[in-house]
Amino acid sequence: MKFSIYGRFQLEIEREDDAWAVYRLGTGLRVKAHDIVIPAEVEAAELAVFLDDVFHELAQPGESVEPL
Repeated sequence: MKFSIYGRFQLEIEREDDAWAVYRLGTGLRVKAHDIVIPAEVEAAELAVFLDDVFHELAQPGESVEPL
């Protein structure tokens, strides 16, 4: 699943074994984001809300984390 974080950057999140793996996406590259940890018990349907909780300091009024 891919998400736009307030239009500033994009993340790709995949389930690997019993954990979430997070990757930062850029022009032609995909880099593991070791600094972003999503608890295994977070459901796929809850990821956008979880990411919004983590990155809310970056948001301007009316902005949200958007699935791509």
